[in-house]
Amino acid sequence: MATYTAQDFKKGQPRWCPGCGDHFFLASLHKAMAEIGVDPWNTAVISGIGCSSRLPHYMATYGMNTIHGRAAAIATGCKVTNPDLAVWQVSGDGDGLAIGGNHFIHANRRNINLNMILLNNRIYGLTKGQYSPTSPRGFVSKSSPYGTVEDPFRPAELCFGARGHFFARAVATDAPGTIDILKAAYKHKGAAVCEILQNCVIFNNGTHDNVYSKEGRAKNAIYVEHGKPLIFGENREYGLMQEGFGLKIVKIGENGITEADILVHDAHCEDNTLQLKLALMGNGDGFPVALGVIRDVDAPTYDDSVTAQIEEVKAAKKYHNFAELLETNDIWEVK
Repeated sequence: MATYTAQDFKKGQPRWCPGCGDHFFLASLHKAMAEIGVDPWNTAVISGIGCSSRLPHYMATYGMNTIHGRAAAIATGCKVTNPDLAVWQVSGDGDGLAIGGNHFIHANRRNINLNMILLNNRIYGLTKGQYSPTSPRGFVSKSSPYGTVEDPFRPAELCFGARGHFFARAVATDAPGTIDILKAAYKHKGAAVCEILQNCVIFNNGTHDNVYSKEGRAKNAIYVEHGKPLIFGENREYGLMQEGFGLKIVKIGENGITEADILVHDAHCEDNTLQLKLALMGNGDGFPVALGVIRDVDAPTYDDSVTAQIEEVKAAKKYHNFAELLETNDIWEVK
């Protein structure tokens, strides 16, 4: 396998606002692809419409900036017709979960071998500041001047509800954390959803401020890792324990609680009950935001199943090409 650097995947000059989270994510994607080591000409980046959907223009790979909400559908066709390609789908929260929501859930349900990136800034940025499917209740925007009166989608719920087998989360400003989940998504065989929390500095700046800095993540986030205890805090003094059907925060060293009492993360458990609870933490409930690979479960993929089915049908047929097909019927020779 060839050795690459991030520079080998760079192209053009990004046209995003200074400070936009897309800049941070793009840099991490370049580095992750270099570490993964798949050739640029064996890689395709597919997007829809939106600020984040400009991203394929800045990749020295195959790329396609498609139509609104249809990135997952087109990425599916790309992967099924050319299974050897590494296909990365990039969507914003509007493009991916509003007009593209149906494609998002079915790509997960079918378990197509795609790396599905959801850049979540909780706003429509390209169209200048309307609320999106992930904007919180009461959010004031150009399209909700008195505050939204609806509850938002939570991407993990959609992914898990569609029987998704991989879900991870990172913050755009956390390059190491982002690179780690992108590499894990590539290694996972099937639909791999990576939610990237990022700010829109023009229309929704500060929406993820509690975890946007390293200091903020130390206070307000928990990095989950399969097989490791769920410990967090600036001094790793807190942990998560199961309480009934839910979770509770405990302080290690108090009331006789030791690290051995802390819940151990199991990303490979087929039952997603605890994984979903982790993924939904941090919405004003006093719990930290979970970052890292939350769910990673093996399952048959759609593209492999389609390819296997085609080969099985071909093997059972008497003909294997068009000429043989013609010869299965009566043939007349015209002189």
